[in-house]
Amino acid sequence: MTRTDSPPAWDERTQLATFLDYVRDTARAKCEGVSPEDARRAPLPGSPLMTIAGLINHLSWVEYAWFEVDFLGGEDEGPWTDEDPDREMRIAVDMPLADVLAQYEARTTRYRELVASHDLDTPAKRPRSDGRYPDLRWIVLHLIEETARHNGHLDMIREIVDGTTGV
Repeated sequence: MTRTDSPPAWDERTQLATFLDYVRDTARAKCEGVSPEDARRAPLPGSPLMTIAGLINHLSWVEYAWFEVDFLGGEDEGPWTDEDPDREMRIAVDMPLADVLAQYEARTTRYRELVASHDLDTPAKRPRSDGRYPDLRWIVLHLIEETARHNGHLDMIREIVDGTTGV
């Protein structure tokens, strides 16, 4: 996989799309070569849901929630419930990491096309809790931030579980 944060053009859409793909590719790269056991390990005592598989599944479902549910206004069919709001992280330990990564790849492919086909000023169909409707630009920026933050978590977990650094 070749990751780049240098866009082929310098317009806003290309820059945003390039950075979102870069952080997505970084998350996937952090999973290369990890064993099935290590993908399910939660090495941080205070964070029992913080696993490599759980973080990738979380990123996949976060994109689903922002693009399918909030931006497009679709029904929320995510795995979370009121009783278990972090269920996407919990169920990932029972899934092969390859399946979690394949689902993430399929979603990111769809959402890459969605971002390319909508104006960045297009408002979401559903409002945030404050009643305001974020535009697609804000959603993409938020997903860059969210994914980059979780890449830091993936860095730490990967180093703890098998010593791999520098991905």
